[in-house]
Amino acid sequence: MGSELLRIAEGFSIVAEGLRGLAKAEGGTKDKAVKEQKQDTVKEQKQNAVQEQQENPATLEGIRALMAQKTQEGKSKEIKELLQKYGAVKLSAVKPEDYPALMQEAQVL
Repeated sequence: MGSELLRIAEGFSIVAEGLRGLAKAEGGTKDKAVKEQKQDTVKEQKQNAVQEQQENPATLEGIRALMAQKTQEGKSKEIKELLQKYGAVKLSAVKPEDYPALMQEAQVL
């Protein structure tokens, strides 16, 4: 998990550098350009998360990352219902043998 966190931190660093460069090129006050850059960054992060989930299928960390993403998308209620379906109140209570099915259902949300 440490290497995943380092990779994520490196991604944020790259994004920050890009935003600084954009701000300097635009005079630092072009809200529209910054907003578009942020949207592109969010799309890229989502694509990276999906790719990472495909590379690391059905691990506790992978499911946790996916659920965090879905929660940020406003799907907290659906996540809670999904956990209840597997007889758990929180992710750590889900049985490891249920991880693959849980991961698939969470991706569809």
